[in-house]
Amino acid sequence: MNKIALSVENLTKIYSKQNKQNEIKALNNISFDVKQGEIFGLLGPNGAGKTTFLHTLAGTVIKTGGKVNVWGFDLDKNPRQVRASIGIVPQEVNLDAFFSPRMLLELQAGLFGVKKNEKITETILSLVSLKNQANSYSRNLSGGMKRRLMIAKAMVHQPPILVLDEPTAGVDVELRKNLWSNVKKLNNEGVTIILTTHYLFEAQEMCNRIGILNKGNLVALDSTQKLLERMNNKIVKFYTKNLNGRKSLSLNGVKFDFQGDIITVTYDKSNYSFDELFSYLKQNDLEILDIKTDDANLEDVFIKLTKS
Repeated sequence: MNKIALSVENLTKIYSKQNKQNEIKALNNISFDVKQGEIFGLLGPNGAGKTTFLHTLAGTVIKTGGKVNVWGFDLDKNPRQVRASIGIVPQEVNLDAFFSPRMLLELQAGLFGVKKNEKITETILSLVSLKNQANSYSRNLSGGMKRRLMIAKAMVHQPPILVLDEPTAGVDVELRKNLWSNVKKLNNEGVTIILTTHYLFEAQEMCNRIGILNKGNLVALDSTQKLLERMNNKIVKFYTKNLNGRKSLSLNGVKFDFQGDIITVTYDKSNYSFDELFSYLKQNDLEILDIKTDDANLEDVFIKLTKS
Protein backbone atom coordinates (compact mmCIF):
# COMPACT_ATOMS: atom_id res chain seq x y z
CA MET A 1 0.00 0.00 0.00
CA ASN A 2 1.40 3.38 -1.05
CA LYS A 3 2.29 5.87 1.64
CA ILE A 4 0.76 9.35 1.60
CA ALA A 5 3.12 12.03 0.28
CA LEU A 6 0.70 14.95 0.64
CA SER A 7 -2.47 15.16 2.71
CA VAL A 8 -4.89 18.08 2.40
CA GLU A 9 -7.81 18.24 4.83
CA ASN A 10 -10.59 20.85 4.68
CA LEU A 11 -8.20 23.44 3.22
CA THR A 12 -9.79 26.87 2.96
CA LYS A 13 -8.47 30.22 1.80
CA ILE A 14 -10.68 33.31 1.99
CA TYR A 15 -9.55 36.66 0.66
CA SER A 16 -11.41 39.07 2.93
CA LYS A 17 -12.81 42.45 1.97
CA GLN A 18 -14.47 45.19 3.99
CA ASN A 19 -17.83 43.97 2.76
CA LYS A 20 -18.11 40.31 3.78
CA GLN A 21 -20.59 39.70 0.99
CA ASN A 22 -17.72 40.24 -1.45
CA GLU A 23 -15.32 37.78 0.21
CA ILE A 24 -13.54 35.51 -2.22
CA LYS A 25 -13.28 31.81 -1.36
CA ALA A 26 -10.24 30.84 -3.39
CA LEU A 27 -10.25 27.39 -1.76
CA ASN A 28 -13.42 26.04 -0.23
CA ASN A 29 -12.89 23.21 2.24
CA ILE A 30 -10.99 20.93 -0.15
CA SER A 31 -9.59 17.55 0.90
CA PHE A 32 -7.43 15.04 -0.99
CA ASP A 33 -4.30 12.91 -0.71
CA VAL A 34 -1.40 12.39 -3.08
CA LYS A 35 0.19 8.95 -2.88
CA GLN A 36 3.92 8.42 -2.76
CA GLY A 37 5.40 7.74 -6.21
CA GLU A 38 2.40 8.80 -8.29
CA ILE A 39 1.97 11.58 -10.83
CA PHE A 40 -1.00 13.63 -9.63
CA GLY A 41 -2.65 16.24 -11.83
CA LEU A 42 -4.46 19.28 -10.44
CA LEU A 43 -6.63 20.79 -13.14
CA GLY A 44 -9.08 23.65 -13.35
CA PRO A 45 -9.97 26.76 -15.37
CA ASN A 46 -8.43 30.14 -14.62
CA GLY A 47 -9.50 31.32 -11.17
CA ALA A 48 -10.25 27.78 -9.97
CA GLY A 49 -7.81 27.96 -7.04
CA LYS A 50 -4.78 26.09 -8.42
CA THR A 51 -2.34 28.97 -7.96
CA THR A 52 -3.62 29.68 -4.44
CA PHE A 53 -3.06 26.04 -3.54
CA LEU A 54 0.50 26.05 -4.89
CA HIS A 55 1.30 29.29 -3.05
CA THR A 56 -0.08 27.73 0.13
CA LEU A 57 2.31 24.80 -0.29
CA ALA A 58 5.18 27.20 -0.93
CA GLY A 59 4.34 29.19 2.20
CA THR A 60 3.72 32.44 0.32
CA VAL A 61 -0.04 32.36 1.05
CA ILE A 62 -1.38 31.82 4.57
CA LYS A 63 -4.38 29.50 4.61
CA THR A 64 -7.58 30.49 6.40
CA GLY A 65 -8.34 27.01 7.72
CA GLY A 66 -7.71 23.30 7.33
CA LYS A 67 -4.61 21.13 7.48
CA VAL A 68 -1.78 20.40 5.07
CA ASN A 69 0.66 17.59 5.77
CA VAL A 70 3.70 17.10 3.52
CA TRP A 71 5.79 13.95 3.88
CA GLY A 72 4.67 13.61 7.48
CA PHE A 73 5.24 17.26 8.41
CA ASP A 74 2.42 19.63 9.39
CA LEU A 75 2.54 22.90 7.44
CA ASP A 76 1.68 24.96 10.54
CA LYS A 77 4.00 23.22 12.99
CA ASN A 78 6.93 22.34 10.71
CA PRO A 79 7.04 24.87 7.84
CA ARG A 80 10.80 24.49 7.28
CA GLN A 81 10.56 20.71 6.99
CA VAL A 82 7.64 21.09 4.59
CA ARG A 83 9.64 23.44 2.35
CA ALA A 84 12.56 21.00 2.46
CA SER A 85 10.25 18.17 1.36
CA ILE A 86 9.04 19.82 -1.83
CA GLY A 87 10.63 21.36 -4.89
CA ILE A 88 8.42 23.86 -6.68
CA VAL A 89 8.92 24.74 -10.34
CA PRO A 90 7.00 27.96 -11.13
CA GLN A 91 5.47 28.63 -14.52
CA GLU A 92 7.72 31.64 -15.16
CA VAL A 93 11.32 30.93 -16.15
CA ASN A 94 13.49 33.02 -13.82
CA LEU A 95 17.23 32.47 -14.25
CA ASP A 96 20.29 34.68 -13.88
CA ALA A 97 21.44 35.18 -17.47
CA PHE A 98 25.16 35.22 -16.59
CA PHE A 99 25.19 32.11 -14.41
CA SER A 100 25.84 28.66 -15.81
CA PRO A 101 23.60 25.70 -14.90
CA ARG A 102 26.35 24.30 -12.66
CA MET A 103 26.77 27.63 -10.85
CA LEU A 104 23.01 28.04 -10.40
CA LEU A 105 22.62 24.57 -8.93
CA GLU A 106 25.56 25.07 -6.56
CA LEU A 107 24.08 28.39 -5.41
CA GLN A 108 20.61 26.89 -4.95
CA ALA A 109 22.05 24.00 -2.93
CA GLY A 110 23.79 26.52 -0.69
CA LEU A 111 20.54 28.38 -0.10
CA PHE A 112 18.99 25.12 1.12
CA GLY A 113 21.96 24.44 3.38
CA VAL A 114 23.08 21.34 1.49
CA LYS A 115 26.54 20.30 2.71
CA LYS A 116 29.37 20.11 0.20
CA ASN A 117 29.71 16.33 0.50
CA GLU A 118 25.94 15.92 0.00
CA LYS A 119 25.61 17.98 -3.18
CA ILE A 120 24.41 16.06 -6.22
CA THR A 121 24.93 18.74 -8.87
CA GLU A 122 26.47 16.43 -11.47
CA THR A 123 23.80 13.78 -10.95
CA ILE A 124 21.00 16.30 -11.47
CA LEU A 125 22.66 17.78 -14.57
CA SER A 126 22.72 14.29 -16.08
CA LEU A 127 19.17 13.55 -14.97
CA VAL A 128 17.78 16.60 -16.82
CA SER A 129 20.11 16.15 -19.82
CA LEU A 130 22.14 19.33 -19.26
CA LYS A 131 25.58 17.78 -18.71
CA ASN A 132 26.93 19.18 -21.99
CA GLN A 133 25.61 22.68 -21.20
CA ALA A 134 26.75 22.72 -17.56
CA ASN A 135 29.18 25.62 -18.06
CA SER A 136 27.21 27.65 -20.63
CA TYR A 137 25.59 30.95 -19.73
CA SER A 138 21.90 30.49 -19.00
CA ARG A 139 21.07 33.18 -21.56
CA ASN A 140 22.49 30.92 -24.28
CA LEU A 141 20.25 27.97 -23.43
CA SER A 142 17.20 27.07 -25.51
CA GLY A 143 13.69 27.43 -24.08
CA GLY A 144 13.47 23.72 -23.36
CA MET A 145 16.85 23.68 -21.64
CA LYS A 146 15.84 26.59 -19.43
CA ARG A 147 12.70 24.71 -18.40
CA ARG A 148 14.77 21.66 -17.51
CA LEU A 149 17.17 23.85 -15.55
CA MET A 150 14.22 25.19 -13.53
CA ILE A 151 13.34 21.59 -12.66
CA ALA A 152 16.96 20.91 -11.74
CA LYS A 153 17.01 23.91 -9.39
CA ALA A 154 13.97 22.52 -7.58
CA MET A 155 15.73 19.17 -7.11
CA VAL A 156 19.09 20.24 -5.59
CA HIS A 157 17.98 19.48 -2.02
CA GLN A 158 16.61 16.08 -3.11
CA PRO A 159 12.97 16.69 -2.18
CA PRO A 160 10.71 13.63 -2.38
CA ILE A 161 7.94 15.73 -3.98
CA LEU A 162 8.23 17.88 -7.11
CA VAL A 163 5.50 20.42 -7.92
CA LEU A 164 5.29 21.61 -11.54
CA ASP A 165 3.14 24.63 -12.38
CA GLU A 166 2.24 24.62 -16.09
CA PRO A 167 5.68 23.21 -17.02
CA THR A 168 5.04 23.12 -20.78
CA ALA A 169 3.24 26.46 -21.20
CA GLY A 170 4.55 28.16 -24.34
CA VAL A 171 6.83 25.24 -25.24
CA ASP A 172 6.67 23.70 -28.72
CA VAL A 173 5.63 20.09 -29.25
CA GLU A 174 9.13 18.62 -29.56
CA LEU A 175 10.42 20.34 -26.43
CA ARG A 176 7.23 19.36 -24.59
CA LYS A 177 7.86 15.69 -25.32
CA ASN A 178 11.45 16.03 -24.14
CA LEU A 179 10.35 17.74 -20.94
CA TRP A 180 7.79 15.05 -20.13
CA SER A 181 10.41 12.40 -20.81
CA ASN A 182 12.58 14.00 -18.12
CA VAL A 183 9.63 14.23 -15.71
CA LYS A 184 8.90 10.51 -16.19
CA LYS A 185 12.57 9.79 -15.57
CA LEU A 186 12.39 11.64 -12.25
CA ASN A 187 9.21 9.78 -11.35
CA ASN A 188 10.90 6.46 -12.13
CA GLU A 189 13.63 7.52 -9.69
CA GLY A 190 10.95 7.63 -6.97
CA VAL A 191 10.00 11.32 -7.02
CA THR A 192 6.31 12.06 -6.43
CA ILE A 193 5.04 14.53 -9.06
CA ILE A 194 2.24 17.07 -8.63
CA LEU A 195 1.47 19.10 -11.72
CA THR A 196 -0.93 21.65 -13.09
CA THR A 197 -1.41 21.92 -16.83
CA HIS A 198 -3.79 23.45 -19.37
CA TYR A 199 -2.97 20.68 -21.83
CA LEU A 200 -5.59 18.13 -20.89
CA PHE A 201 -4.32 15.47 -23.27
CA GLU A 202 -1.01 15.63 -21.39
CA ALA A 203 -2.73 15.12 -18.06
CA GLN A 204 -4.61 12.18 -19.54
CA GLU A 205 -1.34 10.66 -20.77
CA MET A 206 0.83 11.43 -17.72
CA CYS A 207 -1.27 11.32 -14.55
CA ASN A 208 -2.22 8.34 -12.41
CA ARG A 209 -4.91 10.36 -10.64
CA ILE A 210 -6.49 13.76 -11.19
CA GLY A 211 -8.22 16.36 -9.04
CA ILE A 212 -10.34 19.02 -10.75
CA LEU A 213 -10.90 22.40 -9.08
CA ASN A 214 -13.66 24.79 -10.05
CA LYS A 215 -14.37 28.08 -8.25
CA GLY A 216 -12.43 26.92 -5.21
CA ASN A 217 -14.25 23.58 -4.94
CA LEU A 218 -12.83 20.14 -5.62
CA VAL A 219 -15.40 18.83 -8.10
CA ALA A 220 -13.65 15.57 -9.00
CA LEU A 221 -10.96 13.31 -7.58
CA ASP A 222 -10.28 9.93 -9.13
CA SER A 223 -8.03 7.88 -11.34
CA THR A 224 -7.80 9.14 -14.90
CA GLN A 225 -9.56 6.03 -16.20
CA LYS A 226 -12.48 6.31 -13.77
CA LEU A 227 -12.96 9.98 -14.64
CA LEU A 228 -13.20 9.03 -18.30
CA GLU A 229 -15.76 6.36 -17.45
CA ARG A 230 -18.05 9.07 -16.02
CA MET A 231 -18.87 10.22 -19.51
CA ASN A 232 -22.01 8.45 -20.69
CA ASN A 233 -21.97 9.89 -24.20
CA LYS A 234 -20.60 7.62 -26.89
CA ILE A 235 -19.68 8.74 -30.41
CA VAL A 236 -19.66 6.27 -33.29
CA LYS A 237 -18.91 6.96 -36.95
CA PHE A 238 -20.59 4.72 -39.50
CA TYR A 239 -19.02 4.68 -42.97
CA THR A 240 -21.80 3.82 -45.40
CA LYS A 241 -22.26 3.22 -49.10
CA ASN A 242 -24.47 5.42 -51.26
CA LEU A 243 -26.04 7.50 -48.51
CA ASN A 244 -27.16 9.86 -51.28
CA GLY A 245 -27.88 12.82 -49.04
CA ARG A 246 -30.32 10.91 -46.87
CA LYS A 247 -30.88 12.74 -43.58
CA SER A 248 -34.16 11.34 -42.31
CA LEU A 249 -32.90 9.18 -39.42
CA SER A 250 -34.59 9.90 -36.11
CA LEU A 251 -34.29 8.19 -32.74
CA ASN A 252 -35.30 9.69 -29.41
CA GLY A 253 -32.27 11.13 -27.58
CA VAL A 254 -29.83 10.25 -30.36
CA LYS A 255 -28.01 12.82 -32.50
CA PHE A 256 -27.27 12.01 -36.14
CA ASP A 257 -24.77 14.10 -38.13
CA PHE A 258 -24.30 13.53 -41.85
CA GLN A 259 -21.17 14.30 -43.86
CA GLY A 260 -20.91 12.71 -47.25
CA ASP A 261 -21.35 8.98 -46.70
CA ILE A 262 -20.38 9.20 -43.03
CA ILE A 263 -22.99 9.19 -40.25
CA THR A 264 -21.73 10.36 -36.85
CA VAL A 265 -24.00 9.08 -34.08
CA THR A 266 -23.88 10.51 -30.54
CA TYR A 267 -25.87 8.66 -27.90
CA ASP A 268 -26.17 8.05 -24.17
CA LYS A 269 -24.80 4.61 -23.27
CA SER A 270 -27.28 4.34 -20.41
CA ASN A 271 -30.21 4.58 -22.86
CA TYR A 272 -29.02 2.56 -25.84
CA SER A 273 -26.57 -0.20 -26.56
CA PHE A 274 -24.36 -0.22 -29.63
CA ASP A 275 -26.21 -3.29 -30.94
CA GLU A 276 -29.53 -1.42 -30.77
CA LEU A 277 -28.15 1.46 -32.82
CA PHE A 278 -26.53 -0.84 -35.33
CA SER A 279 -29.80 -2.76 -35.78
CA TYR A 280 -31.69 0.52 -36.25
CA LEU A 281 -29.37 1.58 -39.07
CA LYS A 282 -29.61 -1.83 -40.74
CA GLN A 283 -33.41 -1.65 -40.52
CA ASN A 284 -33.18 1.58 -42.51
CA ASP A 285 -31.49 -0.29 -45.37
CA LEU A 286 -28.08 1.31 -44.85
CA GLU A 287 -25.05 -0.59 -46.12
CA ILE A 288 -22.33 -0.12 -43.50
CA LEU A 289 -18.73 -0.49 -44.71
CA ASP A 290 -16.79 0.45 -41.59
CA ILE A 291 -17.27 1.61 -37.99
CA LYS A 292 -15.06 3.78 -35.79
CA THR A 293 -15.65 4.86 -32.20
CA ASP A 294 -14.48 8.04 -30.48
CA ASP A 295 -14.15 7.51 -26.74
CA ALA A 296 -14.52 10.40 -24.32
CA ASN A 297 -11.30 12.18 -23.43
CA LEU A 298 -10.29 14.21 -20.41
CA GLU A 299 -11.33 17.43 -22.11
CA ASP A 300 -14.92 16.16 -22.27
CA VAL A 301 -14.83 15.35 -18.55
CA PHE A 302 -13.26 18.72 -17.74
CA ILE A 303 -15.91 20.68 -19.65
CA LYS A 304 -18.73 18.66 -18.09
CA LEU A 305 -17.47 19.23 -14.52
CA THR A 306 -16.47 22.89 -14.80
CA LYS A 307 -19.25 24.35 -16.92
CA SER A 308 -21.34 27.00 -15.18
